[in-house]
Order: sequence, then C-alpha cells, then structure tokens
Amino acid sequence: MRTKVTPVNRQTTFQSAVRNRLTAFAQNFRALTADQIAGWNSAVDNFKKTDIFGDIKTPSGINLYVKLNTNLARVATAQIDDAPLPGSVPAITSVSGTASAGGGTLSIAWTPTPVPADTTFVISATKQKSPGQSFFKGQYTDIDIAAAGGTSPQAVGTEYIAKYGDLIEGEKIGIQLTAINTVTGQRGLPLTAVVVVGA
Repeated sequence: MRTKVTPVNRQTTFQSAVRNRLTAFAQNFRALTADQIAGWNSAVDNFKKTDIFGDIKTPSGINLYVKLNTNLARVATAQIDDAPLPGSVPAITSVSGTASAGGGTLSIAWTPTPVPADTTFVISATKQKSPGQSFFKGQYTDIDIAAAGGTSPQAVGTEYIAKYGDLIEGEKIGIQLTAINTVTGQRGLPLTAVVVVGA
C-alpha cells in the first residue's frame, strides 16, 4: 500500500521543455494549410484506440498532430505536416541493464537487436532510489536514444550521470525503453526493468 499524495509540480527543465514543445506544435497546427488540417481531421479514424475501460477513443485532428510530432521530437526527427497512414511499431520484447558505481557505467540491453528500420528506441531512466523502494511510475526521464541499426547493449552511463549525478552502490534505477516509428510518429508500449547499482 502507498499513501495517497497530491502530485507535485516540480517545474523541472524537462517538464518545461515538454510543455513548450506541446505549445509550439499546437501553434504550428493552426499555421497549416486548410487541406493539411482537413487531412489530419480525416485521419483520426485511422488512429482510434481502446482505453482501459474498453471504450474506443478517437483523437481530434490537432491532438493527433501534436501527439505524433511530439513523439518524433523525442527522437530528434523532423516534424510531419501531412497526416500519415498508420504504420507498425516493433514490439520491444526484453530490456535489462547493469550498472557499476566504481566504473561509473550503466549499460542497457534489449531485444530485438539491432533496432529495426524506421524505428528509434527511447531510453529513459529514473533517479536512484533506496533498495526498499520499488515505485517508479511517472518518474522516467529520457536520457538517450538508440537509432535504427543500433545494437544492444548500449552504454548510457555518461548520459545518466550528466542527468542525475554519480552512481551509488546498492541503489536502484528504473529503466524504460519505448519504440517510436520515425515515419509516422507512432509510439509503442514501453517496457521497463530495474537495475541495482553494483560496486
């Protein structure tokens, strides 16, 4: 059991960057041509999803545009102004990691490898937590990417330390991998794992 708490708005640099990105894409949508906007409004039927209650949800044209382009921005891919047809997003079937405090290393492994064509894997991680903690939901921050053709494992220790500081032996890190189709901007289901920092 966990104590119910009110979410804290930490106003981090990462949060501000995400909000600015959402605002920019919403403004960009209004600057599209009438035909492009009509195309996004028509495309929404191709991107319906079922929510956790089994209800079918259809996004609006602007929501679809912002969502797909936000995903593309996460992997440093140019925005799309014309609505795409749905593509496939390869499933990540496994993710694991190893970390060393003494070596200052963090390595992430995954399958399938190499990363499939037209796909980028987003590598996200949490700050270090004490061994007794195991709740990581909503605490992941992007630290690196693995582009199409990239092979497993990938060293991300430098990126992690730049974000969160030195690794501490015995602490736990939540890691998460998310696949993004770099043609359509569609995002796959993230897969997570926990890494215990070694000596």
